[in-house]
This record gives sequence, C-alpha cells and structure tokens, in this order.
Amino acid sequence: MTGNLPPRTFCVAPMMDYSDRHCRYLWRLLTRHSWLYTEMVTTGAILHGDRERFLKFNSEEHPVALQLGGSDPQALAECTRIAEQWGYDEVNLNCGCPSDRVQNGMIGAVLMQHPERVADCVAAMQAEVAIPVTVKHRIGIDDMEDYAGLLNFVDTVTQAGCQTFIVHARKAWLQGLSPKQNREVPPLRYELVYQLKRDRPDLEVIINGGITTLAECQHHLQQVDGVMLGREAYHNIGIVAEVDQALYGTTSAANPLSEVYEQYARYCQQQLEQGEKLGHMAKHLLGLFHGQPGARQYRRYLSEHIHQADAGVEALWAALALVTPSATPIASLGGR
Repeated sequence: MTGNLPPRTFCVAPMMDYSDRHCRYLWRLLTRHSWLYTEMVTTGAILHGDRERFLKFNSEEHPVALQLGGSDPQALAECTRIAEQWGYDEVNLNCGCPSDRVQNGMIGAVLMQHPERVADCVAAMQAEVAIPVTVKHRIGIDDMEDYAGLLNFVDTVTQAGCQTFIVHARKAWLQGLSPKQNREVPPLRYELVYQLKRDRPDLEVIINGGITTLAECQHHLQQVDGVMLGREAYHNIGIVAEVDQALYGTTSAANPLSEVYEQYARYCQQQLEQGEKLGHMAKHLLGLFHGQPGARQYRRYLSEHIHQADAGVEALWAALALVTPSATPIASLGGR
C-alpha cells in the first residue's frame, strides 16, 4: 500500500478460523482505518505449502498484517521477505499462542521463555524488509516473574529493532489450560501493560484481551497507543463500524447496513465464480445482526443453507428477509 498508513489505534486480532481474507474484506467494508491481521501462518506452510492459499489477500484490505508462527530466524526472515513482496504492510511474530500443537513446534507463547531467540528472529526478519516487524505476546507464561519478566522480554526484543508490541494482558499457562481457557481463566492485568508504556514511552504498545466495547477502548487509549479486539469484533461485528468515528475521529457516516450487505453479497458472487464455497464466506455474516429482531432466525437459516453443495448468494438474500434492519447506519448495531 502506498502513502501514509493510519496509526494502529484499533486492530482486529489474528484469529484461527476467523480472520481469513473473506472476513477481512467484510471488516474493511465497515472500517477504513483499522489494522487487520491474518490468521497465524507457519513458516513451513509458506516455504513448503500452497503459498497462494496462505498469502492471498484482497487489495481492499490495506492496512493488513501477516502474522507468522515460527522460531527459526532464517525461515522467518525468508517468509518476511516474501510477505513484503506480496504487499503486506506489516509482519507480526506470534509469541502468544498457548496451544500444545504450536508449543511442540517452538511457536507461540513458549517463545517468551527464550527472549534472546525472539530477538534473533526479529533481527533477521527486520534486516530483510522495510516494512515493520512487530511482536504479539502475553504478559508472561507459567511461573515467569510478572512485570520483571515482561520487561526483560520486551527490552531484549527491542534491542533487535522491534518498536511495536501487542500485549495480551493475561499470562498463558502452557500446562493444564486449553487455548480457550487461556483466553478466559488467567486474570487480566491491564496495569502491567500500562506500566510497560510508562516505562518505555518510545515504544508503541497495543493492548489486547477482554475488551468488548468502544468505551473500554477509549479508556485504554488514555494509557497505551492502541487496542486490539478479537472475538468481540467477530461475533458482534457491528462494533467495528463505529471505530472510525469513535476512535479515529472521522466525520463521514458509516455505510448503511443494506449497502454493506449488498457489497459483501456481490463479493461472494465474484468469489463463487472463482471456485470458492459460499460457506467459507457467508459464515462471517452470522454476527452481523447481533441483538437485532430476527437475528436468531437469520443465523439459523444461514447455518442450515450456506454449506449446501449448490449454495448460492440467494441464500444470503433469503436470510436477510428474516431480520428487520433499520435504515440507519450499521454503526447503530455496535455497542459503546
């Protein structure tokens, strides 16, 4: 993407099975300024797999960041170079995923035990490209010292050239908790992320974890540089439509709901003609009418029809007929 990029005031998190290119296209119909992140892609998938499948994105998605999973500096450097060639605006290194599968591959939160390795990775990645290399991580793992451990990790990686840290304000317990539990059970400690920004004011610090409203976003932005939302931005997608006005200060009105729906239906039709399955795309519409009359029937209809072998966009219009959207902008669906 050419020209100046917006600040990372609001980011939509990388989420496996959620933040694919279709969902990112839908989010971009709602917000022009937010930063969008891909699902985590391992270095092996890019170097040895179907590169088109893992890296393809729509030009409308900018600014968009590729999140990489890996721990080998040379492999990460090569993938970062490839990402820049493909047009990504940022590469983010995953140091926060707690699942057993990625731990065994030395990927994700387990890397917080090895800050020097992360620093080596970041240095190798940044040496290959002009785009920023950022790190997403937890406040700590297992019995790691709380703030002292967090600060040591950040300081070590900063020396390798990283200037942006996206911090999930929970520890990750690598033994005994599932990935889902690791998003919910360890207590949120926002104050540690605030302290990191106060102690390292020159760094860009983005906070993540448990944020569900724009009012909470505004509160956090008094302490840090940016906020990142994950599943709330997916299941209550209307909140994303309020971001440009509430957090970026734009004055233009959000697109009417009917227009957004129509644009995405046209997109789905184009993708169907290229061989995509409707179910892969339309599942992202399930949270669009969160809390609205008829939303349950709408979700049920989509769930029952979009995965049929011959499903076409007529299923989207039939589902829409079950809800009663107002003529007001889609921003009215979000929650402050």
